Amino acid sequence: MSILKTACATVNQTPLDWAGNFNHILEAINSAQRQQIDLLCFPELAITGYGSEDLFLSYWYPKKALQKLQELIPFCTDITVAVGVPVRIDSQVYNCMAIIENASLKGIVAKQFMAIDGVHYEFRWFTPWEHGKVIEMDFFGQSVQLGDLVFEKNSVSYGFEICEDAWRGPHRPGYRLKDRNIDLIFNPSASHFAMGKSILREELVKESSLELNATYFYLNLLGNEAGRMIFDGEIMVAHEGKLILKNELLSFEDFQLRIFDYRKGDVSNQEVESFHDKNEEFAKASALGLFDYLRKSKSKGFVLSLSGGADSSTIAILVSEMVRRGIEELGVTVFLKKLGLEYNPKTNNPVKEIVGQILTTAYQSSENSSFATFQSAKLLSESIGAAFLNWEIGDEVKSYTEKIEKALGRRMNWKTDDIALQNIQARARSPIIWMLANVKNALLLSTSNRSEGDVGYTTMDGDTSGSISPIAAVDKYFVLQWLSWAEKELNYQGLQKVNSLQPTAELRPAENQQTDENDLMPYAIIVEIERLAIRDRRSPLDVFLILKEELDADSDLLKSYIKKFFRLWAQNQWKRERLAPSFHLDEFNIDPKTWCRFPILSGGFQEELKELDTY
Repeated sequence: MSILKTACATVNQTPLDWAGNFNHILEAINSAQRQQIDLLCFPELAITGYGSEDLFLSYWYPKKALQKLQELIPFCTDITVAVGVPVRIDSQVYNCMAIIENASLKGIVAKQFMAIDGVHYEFRWFTPWEHGKVIEMDFFGQSVQLGDLVFEKNSVSYGFEICEDAWRGPHRPGYRLKDRNIDLIFNPSASHFAMGKSILREELVKESSLELNATYFYLNLLGNEAGRMIFDGEIMVAHEGKLILKNELLSFEDFQLRIFDYRKGDVSNQEVESFHDKNEEFAKASALGLFDYLRKSKSKGFVLSLSGGADSSTIAILVSEMVRRGIEELGVTVFLKKLGLEYNPKTNNPVKEIVGQILTTAYQSSENSSFATFQSAKLLSESIGAAFLNWEIGDEVKSYTEKIEKALGRRMNWKTDDIALQNIQARARSPIIWMLANVKNALLLSTSNRSEGDVGYTTMDGDTSGSISPIAAVDKYFVLQWLSWAEKELNYQGLQKVNSLQPTAELRPAENQQTDENDLMPYAIIVEIERLAIRDRRSPLDVFLILKEELDADSDLLKSYIKKFFRLWAQNQWKRERLAPSFHLDEFNIDPKTWCRFPILSGGFQEELKELDTY
């Protein structure tokens, strides 16, 4: 019986961190060699990191990546290693897997299909390889084959589908590998995290093993590599339509190694169970995203303007979860070492102490702020151990307002100057919270969510201020239910007050009884409209006709909501262009730099919205 001891390694890489990336790969190889692994596969573009963006377009960057590959080769003794690397040939760059065997480069496989949807723009950097094509290339004086190649070790044949290759239906390379009777197919990927996406991958891997008559391996990059996309480090093996290996996702480690002993003709069919929970995935991905963003930016902590409301409270909990989960997996010493921080324990509760060291919150009250939100913010902050500060911004608001009144020659009032008087309160909070972040060499966390980003219900240079916006890619309806889940399932009792409050900006006088949903529309409706309008790219009329069937809503009221959504969406693209970088966490987002591009100036759907009145 032919036996091939295989392993997949996921690595947490960073663009331009050549030494760090190299060491993560080398540590995984060393671990595999100690365990006498025959064949070790890394994800695509592991040497450079997937998120290198326009660096791939330069001549020097792919060249340096090949130099790093050359440096790696001597370490690969008594093992076969497949590692992702960009390769430039003349004016074109290819996304490739280099196969090293016994300290010699055996060949290079090139990716045949580019990902061009959602957050992916691969055609900007890479050229797809033609199937069946093989060329000879010069690798530092050595002639090496590059192209559509297959390999063999210990009488076991293996080939590759690189990420997007596997998602191309009847055109995928896997069917041609099947025709060549390949035993093992590896899918080295850089597949961004999104809640629920692991379920789709599992189906792909199981169906691929059955349809391609091969044991199918999937492996992904790990961590918040370059700022926006988070990779979950998923590793899976399937055979005859059954999932027989799956790892724990979203690790805080530099690399993970998972081993599978392949016995030709006698592969275990014992299935493994997988667990999927959207709330847990959100917490886990956000925690890892914050951790990597903090350490890779070389900042010393976070500063958060904590209003006592849902959005800022969610972010506070996510920072606490970052600490709790990081310590649970890495231990206190390694966790703090990765962050470049020191720790002198004073109690037996390291999570709360470290949260207090790295998270500073501030409640900034205006004359329209309530005692309820102050109490909510204070109780939550204290419950997780964060430093809590508070001050009033009344003097600043008064000073700005009086200056404008003097310049205009009139008094301002809520009847004629509503938006200006609301916004100045939000903007007055920004300079001082930025100052606090500067003093602490910390990242300022912005509190925008996707629903409010849709309709511009946010103050530029106010609540949008920040270095990173952790929840800007998730909707408010999800945020509100997640907070209830976190209180119960994660045992954050400090959320009780938060979860009892109705979301409000608290920017108008109390007698106005301002709430977010009164200003906008029910968040549940926003979710349904944006699903169709933004995710599915439907017209206003399509949205109405579909929701009229799906929702039990008055037609005129529904039309008014749809008109308001599309009108505000078009008006506020300039705001979305200026939002702080955000994590991609859901199946879609509204970040114009990643998922959703829309013109800053437009006709604002005027003709399309008039069509609604004909129905």
